[in-house]
Amino acid sequence: MTSPQPLILASTSPYRRALLERLGLIFTVESPRIDECPLPGEDPAALVQRLAELKARAVAQRRPEALVIGSDQVACLDGEILGKPGGRDAAIAQLERASGRMLTFQTGVCLFDGRRQRAHTFVEPFCVHFRTLSRAQIEGYVDREHPYDCAGSFKSEGLGIALFTRLEGDDPTALIGLPLLRLIPLLETFGHCPLGAP
Repeated sequence: MTSPQPLILASTSPYRRALLERLGLIFTVESPRIDECPLPGEDPAALVQRLAELKARAVAQRRPEALVIGSDQVACLDGEILGKPGGRDAAIAQLERASGRMLTFQTGVCLFDGRRQRAHTFVEPFCVHFRTLSRAQIEGYVDREHPYDCAGSFKSEGLGIALFTRLEGDDPTALIGLPLLRLIPLLETFGHCPLGAP
C-alpha cells in the first residue's frame, strides 16, 4: 500500500491550522505569499475561490509532490467586503456596523494535487445574525478578545458567540476559516482519512 502524498496547509492562519489539527492528520504549513487584492468588479465568492487556488498553486510550485490546501475568506455587509480590522478602533467600528444585522461569510477552499496538477475547489457560505449591541458591550468584547486579525472582528470559537442571535449555514467550521465537512471527503479520496481507512 502506497503512502498518501505529503499534505501541506498553504496558510499562515493559526485558526486554520488549529482546525486541520482537529483531524489528527500529519501535515506541514507553508506561507503561500501571494497578492490578495481583489480584481475590479470581482464578487466575494469568486474572489475567495480564486485566492484559495492561487495560494495552493503557489505552494505546489515549490512542493510539486504534495497535496496542498489553500483557503481564503471574506466577510460581507450589504455586499461590501470587510477586511481584518487590524486594531481596536476599526474592530469597534465594524461591530457597530454589524449590530442588529446579518454578516455573510464566503470561504473558498482549494485542494491542489501537485502530482496531477489538478485543483478541486469549492466555496462555502455562512451567515451570522448579530444581536443589537451597545457601544459598551462592543468595547467590552473587543477589549477582552482582541479580534484584530479576524474578518468581521470576532472569534466565534470564543466569546464572540455571545454577539449573535443566530448562525446560518451547513458547516460551523467555515466561519472559523476552513470548512472541514466538505474538505474531509476530498482528503479521503487522496488517502488522508481522519477515521482510518474504511
